[in-house]
Amino acid sequence: MPNARPTLVAKPREVTGKHVARLRRAGVLPAVVFGHGVESSSVQIDAHEFEQLRRHVGPNTLIDLTVDGGTAQPVLVHGVQTHPVTRRPLHIDLFAVRMTEEIVVDVPVFTIGIAPAVDMLNGTLTHVADHVRVRALPDKLPQNIEISVEGLSDFEAAIYVRDLPIPEGATLLSDPNEIVARVLPPRIEIEEVAPAAEEEGAEEAAAEGEAADEGAEGAAPSGPRPEPETEG
Repeated sequence: MPNARPTLVAKPREVTGKHVARLRRAGVLPAVVFGHGVESSSVQIDAHEFEQLRRHVGPNTLIDLTVDGGTAQPVLVHGVQTHPVTRRPLHIDLFAVRMTEEIVVDVPVFTIGIAPAVDMLNGTLTHVADHVRVRALPDKLPQNIEISVEGLSDFEAAIYVRDLPIPEGATLLSDPNEIVARVLPPRIEIEEVAPAAEEEGAEEAAAEGEAADEGAEGAAPSGPRPEPETEG
């Protein structure tokens, strides 16, 4: 049976430090290959080839890396440093694996379906955990885990890590009691005072103020009253 793993070609890299900027300008990505029992080595990869590969593989996909025409080595993309603005890759870490040695990875979790508490009760589906940690041999690593939310019929129900369908050959390491997803009830909105009611209240307050002013003008001032003048 032919090997169906995707491939990536690299060349040894001698340029290091700040000088790698000229490699990037030439469409070349600097990378490092490392692993258990593997001496770390600096390599360079065609940037366009790597971008095409990223569009078709998951985070836990094994890739056959060939350096300078040598024997293919299975690797995982361990990390990608990107530009903060353009989001283009700047540097790649490639982890060389041993096919007989288990490794620990984070596996993305996706929800499928429609939760009744969302559809019927106007709740909001919230993802508390978007990945779980598992241990498995390199060729048994799950790319992702899907779980249906159709059992979330009310706001008390929740999906836990222990409910996830972990593939055969993989061991779950995350806390089984951790919540993966649940539906939150709708927020209670405070009713705003209608504009008409606000205007009426303002008018009544103004009328009461005017009446108070008129009453003040008609009243006699306090203090002793002057005696009427008489002709002598």
